[in-house]
Amino acid sequence: MRIATWNVNSAKQRVPRLLPWLDQRRPDVVCLQETKLADSAFTELLGAEFEARGYALAVHGEAQWNGVALASRVGLEEVTTGLADAPGFPHPEARAVSATCGGIRVHSVYVPNGRTPGSEHYHYKLSWLAALKKVVEAGPENALVCGDMNVAPADEDVFDPDAYAEETHVTPPERAAVRDLGLRDVVRDRWPDRRVFTYWDYRAGMFHQDLGMRIDLVLATGPVAERVQAAWVDRHARKGKAPSDHAPVIVDLDEAPDGDIGPVVPPPSAKPAKRGAHRLPQSGA
Repeated sequence: MRIATWNVNSAKQRVPRLLPWLDQRRPDVVCLQETKLADSAFTELLGAEFEARGYALAVHGEAQWNGVALASRVGLEEVTTGLADAPGFPHPEARAVSATCGGIRVHSVYVPNGRTPGSEHYHYKLSWLAALKKVVEAGPENALVCGDMNVAPADEDVFDPDAYAEETHVTPPERAAVRDLGLRDVVRDRWPDRRVFTYWDYRAGMFHQDLGMRIDLVLATGPVAERVQAAWVDRHARKGKAPSDHAPVIVDLDEAPDGDIGPVVPPPSAKPAKRGAHRLPQSGA
């Protein structure tokens, strides 16, 4: 079974990229984030396209912001939208949808950004992750949390830790909240020493310089993690015309139809950036 997660940064804008990608990679389960469409609009735009490809579809969206979706060709049972006891800002946002797919409870999540450490947005993020922890702890034993976590789990998951000083995504409480989910990070498990990113800012040529971060994760319970045969980042989906600023993460269970190819990484000439040599793009820059 192939599971993929992708923050598409607007499903409407990404249709010309999403549909060919589905046909090329053929995931059995697809988790999407930041769809930015109300449920009826998503279904009208893409429902028939997913159905034609054999997918059952569950969506939880809102117009213009947030939004998640879950598509499966291996069953879609006990669909749940949102998280029990999740905080709102001020009202609950469309940031989670889950279902049982092929015997695995799959959660597609879009964790709040947090904006600035110590802000009300930041505390909302930590509270949201605490609600996610309760849902995961409630079971079942076979589960996956897939999506844009808006947290880089370790310094190795950003191009330069110095560039992210005083920024969200890398603070100890955020990282602890992800660790406390008690799940295994299957990409890092499989490639502990590889330079792997999933997000690159659109500005300042960050992608072409490979100045990115790894914030899109597939987190698994132990029994599911033991079934992983391949786990990689589809960096090619970030290239070309009108891409999302995120790349998909793909995980194969039980067998690896494309072989265990590993993350699609830059060529050997793309060396890690020297610490302190680059700064993050600023709004309005």
